[in-house]
Amino acid sequence: MPKIVISEFMDEAAVETLRAGNDVHLDETLCERPDDLAAAIAQAAALIVRNRTQVTAELIANAPNLKAVGRLGVGLDNIDLVACKARGIAVLPAIGANAASVAEYVLCTAMLLLRAPAFSGTAQLQAGKWPRAALSQGRELAGKTMGLIGFGSIGQATADLARAAGFATLAHDDFLPADHAAWKTTSRAATLNELLSRSDVISLHCPLTDATRGLIGKNELAAMKPGAILINTARGGILDEAALAAALRSGHLGGAAVDVFSTEPIDAATGKVFAGLENILLTPHVAGVTIESNERISSMTAENVLRVLNEAKP
Repeated sequence: MPKIVISEFMDEAAVETLRAGNDVHLDETLCERPDDLAAAIAQAAALIVRNRTQVTAELIANAPNLKAVGRLGVGLDNIDLVACKARGIAVLPAIGANAASVAEYVLCTAMLLLRAPAFSGTAQLQAGKWPRAALSQGRELAGKTMGLIGFGSIGQATADLARAAGFATLAHDDFLPADHAAWKTTSRAATLNELLSRSDVISLHCPLTDATRGLIGKNELAAMKPGAILINTARGGILDEAALAAALRSGHLGGAAVDVFSTEPIDAATGKVFAGLENILLTPHVAGVTIESNERISSMTAENVLRVLNEAKP
């Protein structure tokens, strides 16, 4: 039977689908143990990962039978695509399966940060106080503009939800054709600086590449509107975390939500960068992970992997 190795968490129903006719090795901690991972996939036909497993050229070189890498998500920066292509290994992202979850996260955090004062008084009310005036300084989202940097499937889903809630939407994407249907409902910013200067809330949705690494740094944050909000659900390397913390501390930015970090899991040094900030929400790379999206992602990945393995049968 073909061997399938799963190195991070996956919905159990999808795992059972894979087990029908295949030898499945599931160990959610393999992503933390490269040597054990290499040993586990030595005879594997397929490997299924999330974002923490580093699928390097060296790793796949020691897996001569590998035919497919299933990605439980859409980001591919942890997979050596050149090496996979050279070997004829199919790389299979779960495109679209978590778009709704990410879009909801972005809208939810945008609304929380705009109305942040209203949600900071629980302890005071529990103590019998009534800080109504102090907690009435939140902002409405109606009439505000959400800017999206990167306008693929997740960015478009986010724009749809944002407009339904009352935002105007603006996006910048150098790779989406000007005649694409998505531009009929979302305005197109010709440059990144245009988007930065016009948006009240900015959400990152671009992949991490050589071109986007460090895309949002000190100068870009300074170009944002005073009081604007930044949300990053894309990849940590796109955003200069120290520069973001400084912009929040200075009061230039009104708030931020960060779900992805330059180092994951987050280390003590990165944690200290954001220490003491009250106008930030930090989450551990879960924007696209809900009960429902995990089921969709896992099911799609299982189907993708099984299709490739079936096509490879003599």
